Amino acid sequence: MKKIILLISILSIITISSYAQLIDEKNVTVTMDLQPILQLNMSTPDQVDFVFDEIPEYYGGITKYAGTVLKVSASVSWDLYAVGTSQNGNFWDVQMEYNSTGGGNAINELPLSALELRQYGANNYAPTATGTYVDYSTPFQTVTYPVVIPLAGAGQNSIYHSANPYTAPAVDEKYIQGQKGTAILVGEGAPGGSYLTEGGNTSDYYFTIDYRILPGLPAIFPCAGLNDNTSEDIVTANAAGNYAAPGVYSMNVKYVLLEDQ
Repeated sequence: MKKIILLISILSIITISSYAQLIDEKNVTVTMDLQPILQLNMSTPDQVDFVFDEIPEYYGGITKYAGTVLKVSASVSWDLYAVGTSQNGNFWDVQMEYNSTGGGNAINELPLSALELRQYGANNYAPTATGTYVDYSTPFQTVTYPVVIPLAGAGQNSIYHSANPYTAPAVDEKYIQGQKGTAILVGEGAPGGSYLTEGGNTSDYYFTIDYRILPGLPAIFPCAGLNDNTSEDIVTANAAGNYAAPGVYSMNVKYVLLEDQ
């Protein structure tokens, strides 16, 4: 009889143990908000001055080397372009005229495309661009005198200009990186990344910009032009015999970083 009681006790312990585990549960929802980031760092003087007070400077132009350094960081596909603007439409703003000089053929409507850029770090994301030049990486043009107007290759480094600077340039205009289009569809636009991690000053996210203005003699800006090699020098835009009136002129250069569209 004692043996039977012991067996029942052991079975009772096993049965109770199999139902002893209790579980309670609470849940936490984790969300992640990936905000699109576009960051453009620019190193440049507040003002870049070109002073032409020697005849050789008219002939050969003045170049400002490494006038601007651009550094890009982005979490989305992006495009980068430069655009020249002014309050005077397609022409430089007139700050001062030297009225006692110039003569009857001197005019003050100087094309914005007289400003030339050269970028170091080529545009590697413009697979379907239709313009003659996809960027500003072409070396500055050498001019031989007497100049033949229109000058072949005019506009190869001329800055893109627009009255609507925040409207992306068309597919036939110059971009510093990328072009108008959708990266997902045709590979346009540089991918997200940063100069901090993608190779520094040797990457697709780092650009050095030179500036040049070459008035020529007479001052007709023979290298000024559009991206289809159409000249915008003073002779073409106005009339033969015209040249730039002496004075002080200004324009604005915007560098715009935007998500590829």
